[in-house]
Amino acid sequence: MSSVETVIKSIQGLSANPGDLAGLHNLLKGAAESLRTASESTLDQLDPSTHSLGYLYLLEAVTCGPVSKEKASDVVLLIARFINSCDAGQIRLASDKFVSLCKRLKDKVLELKDPVRGVAPLLTAVRKVQASPKRLTALHPDALQLCLQAKCYKAGFSILSDDILEVDQPRDFFLYCYYGGMICIGQKKFQKALELLYNVVTAPMSGTNAIAVEGYKKYILVSLIHNGQFSNSLPKCASTAAQRHFKTWCARYVEVGNCYNEGKISELEAVVVANSSDFEKDKNLGLVKQAVSSLYKRNILRLTQKYLTLSLQDIANMVQLASAKEAEMHVLQMIQDGQIHALINQKDGMVRFLEDPEQYKTSEMIEIMDSVIQRTIGLSKNLLAMDESLSCDPLYLGKVGRERQRYDFGDDFDTVPQKFSM
Repeated sequence: MSSVETVIKSIQGLSANPGDLAGLHNLLKGAAESLRTASESTLDQLDPSTHSLGYLYLLEAVTCGPVSKEKASDVVLLIARFINSCDAGQIRLASDKFVSLCKRLKDKVLELKDPVRGVAPLLTAVRKVQASPKRLTALHPDALQLCLQAKCYKAGFSILSDDILEVDQPRDFFLYCYYGGMICIGQKKFQKALELLYNVVTAPMSGTNAIAVEGYKKYILVSLIHNGQFSNSLPKCASTAAQRHFKTWCARYVEVGNCYNEGKISELEAVVVANSSDFEKDKNLGLVKQAVSSLYKRNILRLTQKYLTLSLQDIANMVQLASAKEAEMHVLQMIQDGQIHALINQKDGMVRFLEDPEQYKTSEMIEIMDSVIQRTIGLSKNLLAMDESLSCDPLYLGKVGRERQRYDFGDDFDTVPQKFSM
């Protein structure tokens, strides 16, 4: 068993040469007992940017014990400084230990009820431990959780722009999409929220998943807000467990969706009032109210397809609003959000609906279209690469072979066409 001093000297001597890092890693794994005797002052002998691997092991050992609330703030600062200065290449050699240390930071800032302190370090940690932008790490959900609790939605959205194609742990994927959906809801980016929540609902699962159930509740409400409708049947790609149980677990939300589809404001509001305590318990009451408000907007949007001019009072009567003033507020908000194009005459209270002025030929629009096309091309290439990789996977080929033997009916059926054969 090596002493702490010997380990420190080994760290200092082996960290400079990348070829020696593997040997240093093995040494550190074997010196676990010695590292437990290290103190915080021992860290001063190392440079976190140069000796990142050794510093990681020492820091993890120094901070692993119980910490008082007064000391927790110092621990947070110590870990945050290391995350900011450490070398990504070195810490990836011990990514599990680095993840464990970052999760400790998250737990401490939550204990201190100061989640905003952990937002920037965790976002930095995600990028450093991530070998590729396509890969989901165990720190993605933790970073998004802190962003939610600190209400730093914009910061959280910064790690949602990458297309995730590689996942190690299913639970990380469920939490990433669920928290990501909530981040997008906080930013009113309902299209992206719907995409992430759709992934939660349709991801493979062998049994009922609590995260997916909560995701389905939000999926229903965001569908109403963004699409103005709710499909009573789950997507065909949803698992059997989801198809069987989700509607039972989310019955009140399905009822809201059905009332919304019928377009009857009074019935929808009655359902919301009757179940408001349940919605509040789920922390979805605000989202439910947004869905109710969106029904008024959807009904106003329908009027633009039938009329060129209407008075505010007529709009209020047709969509069951309390007054012309309330109708004016809804119309103004819809104009501001770009949902409709209209002019309001304040003198006589008349609204004139206009055609969409966008001609889709400006340089800004061309840039948007080009970025969408490039993203689609990139996704297509990734899909082809994944398909080729899967078609060569021994486990997949073995399973396909067994399935073929199971359903081999001899000469009674035509053989599989050549283009579909492996």
